[in-house]
Amino acid sequence: MSEASAESLKRTPLYGLHLARGAKMVPFAGYEMPVQYPSGVKNEHIHTRRKAGVFDVSHMGQLTLSGDGVDYFLESLVPVDIAGLATGRQRYALFTNEAGGILDDLMVTRYDDCLYLVVNAACKAQDIQHIRSGLPEGVRLDVLDNRALIAIQGPMASEVMAGVVPEVADMVFMDSRQLPIDGTPCFISRSGYTGEDGFEISIPEKDAERITRLLLDHPNVALIGLGARDSLRLESGLCLYGHDIDVNTSPIEASLMWAISKNRRHGGERAGGFPGAEKILQQIETRQVAARRIGLIGTTRAPVREGAELVDDLGKPIGRVTSGTFGPTVEAPVAMALVNADYATLGTKVHALVRGKRLPMTVSKMPFIEQRYHRG
Repeated sequence: MSEASAESLKRTPLYGLHLARGAKMVPFAGYEMPVQYPSGVKNEHIHTRRKAGVFDVSHMGQLTLSGDGVDYFLESLVPVDIAGLATGRQRYALFTNEAGGILDDLMVTRYDDCLYLVVNAACKAQDIQHIRSGLPEGVRLDVLDNRALIAIQGPMASEVMAGVVPEVADMVFMDSRQLPIDGTPCFISRSGYTGEDGFEISIPEKDAERITRLLLDHPNVALIGLGARDSLRLESGLCLYGHDIDVNTSPIEASLMWAISKNRRHGGERAGGFPGAEKILQQIETRQVAARRIGLIGTTRAPVREGAELVDDLGKPIGRVTSGTFGPTVEAPVAMALVNADYATLGTKVHALVRGKRLPMTVSKMPFIEQRYHRG
């Protein structure tokens, strides 16, 4: 990385903490971010599955929408039931375009006075512009660029969190509350990106390091970098925008039909009305798509990376890998891929081309591990 490019990268409020803990920093979505710490990606992955890990995700975009008509405005951009979202609850959503492609995926939370959105780091500038371009009178957009965002994930996350903010004990998956931690007002949701139980915490940036260190004081908590975050989310079958989903993928091709709320589909009380509705709703009705996102497990030990071409038994190209790694928990190569829909049936045998070799893989259900969200 050149000196000029390094100077242009942004830093999160936890940058100094990462350096103090020996992080290897890399450019990611315009930020200097920790890819791993001295223990290494595999150990960080296993630590999160067995105990609890803290992730710095402050590069993500945090926004609020407020005002009269805010629900129906947001529903004009996403195929999701926003009006029916209860106070203190969070929901996964998709920004779609007129061609039915996915502009970004995001989380939406309802608080008493606003809708709180978390969008992907690489997409936040375009998402903000996308929202602003159609903002009606009476609806206000605020960009929260003075807040950090961290996640604590793993089977011990609830014990650790209850020790610093006891009120989280009765929260269930996708609950969200505004609660103080050590006197600092925070937004806390019981959610995450690893398949484990855990919490995401939005913190005023001036208090971010103090509160993160408070969590790290627990003997079972460690800082975890982007490398393990990627392998954890992949084992859990969770999409990464720009890789597994993008503007050329519809929600149905992406196997995200569950993210299209029933009341926004044909026959629903607020059917359609979002970008690309005609194509997306037709695909739901007909179940006819040319390609689908699927999961793959390899039968060798060799990992299959993003971009690898997939072929059938006769060597005919049928798709490509969109994310891939060796899954430390699964103890096998795992991947997501976009393939010809004829090859998307569970149990189908395919081959990945890796350095001139054909590596056998099997179409498998996702997630590859058992998700352990706390649903009550």
